[in-house]
Amino acid sequence: MDTHTLPALLNADDPMLRLALAAHLARYKGQSRAHTASDLNVYLRWCLERDVMPLQAKRAHVELYLRWLQEIRHLRPSTVSRRLSVLAAFYRTCVIDQILDHSPAEFVRRPHVPLESPTLGLSHLQFEAILTAGRDSANRNDFALVAMLGLLGLRVFEATGTDVQALGEARGHRVLRVHGKGDKTALVPLPPAVGRAIDRAIEDRAAGPILLDRRGQRMDRHAATRRLKALARSANVTTARMHPHVLRHTFVTTMLDAGVDLRDVQVAARHADPRTTMRYDRARNNLDRHPNYILAAFMASAT
Repeated sequence: MDTHTLPALLNADDPMLRLALAAHLARYKGQSRAHTASDLNVYLRWCLERDVMPLQAKRAHVELYLRWLQEIRHLRPSTVSRRLSVLAAFYRTCVIDQILDHSPAEFVRRPHVPLESPTLGLSHLQFEAILTAGRDSANRNDFALVAMLGLLGLRVFEATGTDVQALGEARGHRVLRVHGKGDKTALVPLPPAVGRAIDRAIEDRAAGPILLDRRGQRMDRHAATRRLKALARSANVTTARMHPHVLRHTFVTTMLDAGVDLRDVQVAARHADPRTTMRYDRARNNLDRHPNYILAAFMASAT
């Protein structure tokens, strides 16, 4: 296991805690491991500041940690729920490995997560403006960045982590091989506009990252966020928080607004659970799309 994915420890001389963390993180790969380690780090730092030993924590400590996330850090319910899930999974592994007799997180109630995602996707006109700004930008990576996030629906780590060698063809389509969450690989077809944007970014390079920063190095999520904020300013697009996930959200909401079937959108977004896709559907309560009308039209000859 890469040592950089191990969370910060309260006591470097605590072999049991180190073993428990390593055993739990060994269950994950790639970005899932890194994100799990990051969430565990938050809890370990919280414990350090309060002289709490993680392997001796009680349910009350986990409850206090939950309240701290909600009332001091003011995190969104979905973020709080995710971090509690990560912590519960860690303690469950400790029970499986007989490090603990029971999990202190077992009976902690998770916060209610609203059905609709709090992240607002761009409107159709705002999305067009961002695409135009990227296409007209002097930085040849901008259009590829916007296209990969907004027209392919890639997560930011997928877009920035993809190399030129991932381009290819499959069943008559030009495709991009994407290494996604859960160490899963997907073949994503490239519409012509996205293909042109990527070709513009890579020029005549045959290897290396598709997206580069201003120093010619692989673009990271921080550089991607800065470029998107700059494009939003140049396009006069105002949004509370402009970040890469806004474009992935826009990818899903625009598909749903265009009438693409929910199942097809789920497949395109590579969501494991259709409920995740439904959270993005801002028109879910639009009665114009109610399935009763489709059924009535189908049975019109009998009615």
